[in-house]
Amino acid sequence: MENIQNKSSKSLLARRYQIAILSFFGFFNVYALRVNLSIAVVKMTEEIEAEDTHLNNYTYREFDWDSKQQGLLLSSFFYGYIVTQIPGGWLAPYVGAAKLFGFGILATALATLFTPVIARAGLEALIAVRILEGLFEGVTFPAMHALWSNWAPPMERSRLATIGYSGNYVGTVVAMITCGFLAEHAGWESVFYVYGVVGVIWCSIWLYTVKESPALDKNISSEERNYIESSIGVLEEKGSTPWRSILMSFPVWAIIAAHFSENWGFYTLLTQLPTFLSDVTKFKLDKTGFMAAIPYLAMAVAVQGGGLLADLLRTRFNVSTTWVRKLFTCSAFIGQTVFMLATAFTFSPTVAVAFLTLAVGFGGFAWAGFSVNHLDIAPKYASLLMGLSNTFATIPGIISPGLTGIIVQDKEAESWHIVFYISAAIYLLGGIFYLIFASGERQKWACAADEIEMA
Repeated sequence: MENIQNKSSKSLLARRYQIAILSFFGFFNVYALRVNLSIAVVKMTEEIEAEDTHLNNYTYREFDWDSKQQGLLLSSFFYGYIVTQIPGGWLAPYVGAAKLFGFGILATALATLFTPVIARAGLEALIAVRILEGLFEGVTFPAMHALWSNWAPPMERSRLATIGYSGNYVGTVVAMITCGFLAEHAGWESVFYVYGVVGVIWCSIWLYTVKESPALDKNISSEERNYIESSIGVLEEKGSTPWRSILMSFPVWAIIAAHFSENWGFYTLLTQLPTFLSDVTKFKLDKTGFMAAIPYLAMAVAVQGGGLLADLLRTRFNVSTTWVRKLFTCSAFIGQTVFMLATAFTFSPTVAVAFLTLAVGFGGFAWAGFSVNHLDIAPKYASLLMGLSNTFATIPGIISPGLTGIIVQDKEAESWHIVFYISAAIYLLGGIFYLIFASGERQKWACAADEIEMA
């Protein structure tokens, strides 16, 4: 068995790594489709110089939305996103995790293609379509956890999951750079057309290629299938969900607290960083998109590196899963707290971007901690637990953009500093709670009497 494991785990041609790479591009689309509006809205609401019939100069805005309205628009996605987290986690094992993941992104991509037309129908219509996109994307993370419960051997969970999740940040990087360029030089409408088409193309490949389990995949080798199935074991049918035990579990609440804290800072920057750079540095939009992308490039690298290092500590150095999850989550939050505060104390745009890059980059290591922790403590309920934690972790996406819009109405640097103080405090509190209560061990309520304990 050891030979099979070594042979299978090192090859990128192994089927599970092909799925991880495809999931990388799936999450690339998830975040590109999500972040595009935060770039486009800068162009949509900027002042345009024009002349009237009497050759008098005047300025106007194609969409005359103030900061509060923009905050509401940018947060509207999350009103839909929060609704389908738990239903997505419950549905995935029944309707097929791979199908649910693929069709969730496909529906979002199709809605994105119609965004320019809908935007001109009014702010209320655009908010409605963003809520709809949130509903579709809400199933993606729970669905992927359900898929990994069938495909990821326990000692490869960190690296397989983080290969996919790093697509979030690469998608953010590429979208921020290209959307800024497209909006500045090809019109803001092109942002939605380009990424809508890219999403549709990816979905057709995913739905054709990826199967629900090794047993259903005709292209997997018998050696790899045997290795995966013997490593994971047979997960019993879920039966009735032990909701009382789940909701009374401190390790579950530790994941929820960490997920909430990470997403508060992440969503604050995801939706507001282009506006921050425009307000404070006065960059043009194409440069703003590039500068806003730099922190997420650091995070993409950190997510990949964190996953590899986490599994290395568990396999080669025999560090317990519990301490690996705590080490990566808490060290990430400490780094984010420090550099968020540092951003609030600097008045140099270049230094501010550098500190924000370090703050966001540290967050990448947290994804080798709390984000795969659901699979450690309850593999057969992993999709449901991801849906639960991501429900709470979506609240920052609803609150943070609107709160930021209220705080920074004057567009001054000092107002933005308050935003960074709040994020730093939430990181610190989340890290402390996770350090005290997190676990990497299978919980009793997630074990049948005859199940073998897995590391």
